Amino acid sequence: MTDPKWLPSGDFEGRCLCGAVRFAVTPPSLFFAHCHCRWCREAHGAAFVSWVGAAEERFRYLPGSAQPAWYQSTPQSRRGFCPTCGTTLFFASTVCPGEIHVVRPAFPGAIDREPQCHIFYDQRAGWIEVGDSLPRSTSEDPGLADFKAVQR
Repeated sequence: MTDPKWLPSGDFEGRCLCGAVRFAVTPPSLFFAHCHCRWCREAHGAAFVSWVGAAEERFRYLPGSAQPAWYQSTPQSRRGFCPTCGTTLFFASTVCPGEIHVVRPAFPGAIDREPQCHIFYDQRAGWIEVGDSLPRSTSEDPGLADFKAVQR
């Protein structure tokens, strides 16, 4: 269920912890998924990372925003973070051209969709039990073929 405070005609805005990097996404978003891959877990120091996908043309930095710093995490993928506070915010890859993935916690308000699935569930941390009923995809699922290259 979508929070009724979110209006379909408006953008949803996000920011890093200190507020230096600020951005907006014009709906519709592409997806909202929880990723359990090793790279996401290690990059965020978390059991999994919740990503919202946005088409690059629907994403923009807000006026006065700092530009993120980028780390090339694999030959085809990079992760963006605030150069001031270090908050990891973004994922971009040649495997997903035309998309930018934004961490869901960076949006303090509602967005246009609820979580849809868990991906790379076979790589999940062994010390967490996920209790929702969302679909779970593994590294072997055909729908994740494009994402497999991200992990190489």
